Amino acid sequence: MLVADDDEMVRDGFVAILGAQPDMDVVGSADDGVSALQQARAHRPDVVVMDVRMPRLDGIEATRRLLVEPDAPKILVVTTFEHDSYVYDALVSGAHGFLLKRAGAQQLVSAVRALARMDVVLFPESIRELVEARTVRDRKLPRLTEREQEVLRLLARGMTNAEIADELFLGVQTVKSHVTALLGKLRVRDRTQAVIAAYESGFVD
Repeated sequence: MLVADDDEMVRDGFVAILGAQPDMDVVGSADDGVSALQQARAHRPDVVVMDVRMPRLDGIEATRRLLVEPDAPKILVVTTFEHDSYVYDALVSGAHGFLLKRAGAQQLVSAVRALARMDVVLFPESIRELVEARTVRDRKLPRLTEREQEVLRLLARGMTNAEIADELFLGVQTVKSHVTALLGKLRVRDRTQAVIAAYESGFVD
């Protein structure tokens, strides 16, 4: 993974925490968005921990540029303030989740692992609040089956595939199939984008 943050203490702290995990390998660190892009292209990390406010190129534009490339990494944006407008912009640009810089070490590790699995939406309640603060609910959803609507509501609650399977009395593989179909209908790349669509349309509140 790659850590990008212009605050040296934060950057070094994240590198130390993540590098100490037996199942993680930090391949580089960057102090601005340009360096983050260069290192991501050179090392092809699975996950990039990306500060949203950086010199030369901010994390939002760096996220946009990375996600259009083949084998794009998962992007975990980090921010000082929970309702930072930059976070919403980063999520709309395709970031897969976000984390507050004041989060503890275990939260950081858990968030990176969750993104690597892409099995859960990080902090769905905060996503709802970000959407409410920034948008008018005029987004339209395509026609969804009753089951797809149920799955979308549970995604918006931050449930994993296993939790959704238990809730709906389905197999995990069946839930995965419904999630895949749902993402295709919504024309979004991942669960976080699906939850944003659900809130922006007023489908869930």
